[in-house]
Amino acid sequence: MTFKIKLGLTLFALGMLGVLSMLTVTIPLDTLPKEVLEKISPETLRFLVLVNPTFLLLIAVVIGTVLHDKVNLSVPSISAILKKEKSQVPFPEQAKYGIIYGLVAGILISIVGLIFRSSLPQEFIEMGEKIKITILARFTYGGLTEELLMRYGFMTLIVWIIYKITKKLNSITYWTGIILAAALFALGHFPIAFSAVSDPSVSLLSYILIGNSLAGIFFGWLYWKKGLEAAFIGHIFAHVAMLAGEQLFQI
Repeated sequence: MTFKIKLGLTLFALGMLGVLSMLTVTIPLDTLPKEVLEKISPETLRFLVLVNPTFLLLIAVVIGTVLHDKVNLSVPSISAILKKEKSQVPFPEQAKYGIIYGLVAGILISIVGLIFRSSLPQEFIEMGEKIKITILARFTYGGLTEELLMRYGFMTLIVWIIYKITKKLNSITYWTGIILAAALFALGHFPIAFSAVSDPSVSLLSYILIGNSLAGIFFGWLYWKKGLEAAFIGHIFAHVAMLAGEQLFQI
């Protein structure tokens, strides 16, 4: 078995931990059409929800595994374990940067939540209260699966496409990939807003865009400079800071 196949399978397994953690999340069924609920049991629906992220995860892992080293992006610690050699970026260094930048990202997101809290429509707040995201799902789906989707898959692809077009692998190339990946993640939350609120305000859309893209910029930088594992750690510790903020300020 080649190294890249081992790496891909390892990362896919990590991402699946996050996908499976979504079984612990409470999904409001009252938003679904009555005829759907009559034909499909709630238990079956819970498993069907896993199909789409599993498929996207598979695509992202394949893209990232094939392309990441072609644009000098890395998964140093996991690669070193699989190759049984010394990591190019020591794991303690990855952990240090991941924790620091993750906590900063989480604090900034909490501040954004405080700034926009008074302007958020009640329908949007109520939907958020109905969807109970567990700590396990935050740490594994957010920290692992989302990073594999947005950084390892999408950001790597964008950086590679720009590199193939411009023949340049400079800071502009990487920052374009970082920003586009963060923006796409934020825009992916817009359908939730439109399903909860019939006419979302500019303030609500701005909150979703800023709140969900801000941290992605930190995680993208970590992936670029310190490796994918640092982005994993950063995302997890961003949730640590956000959970603390929610307790302190009841966001």
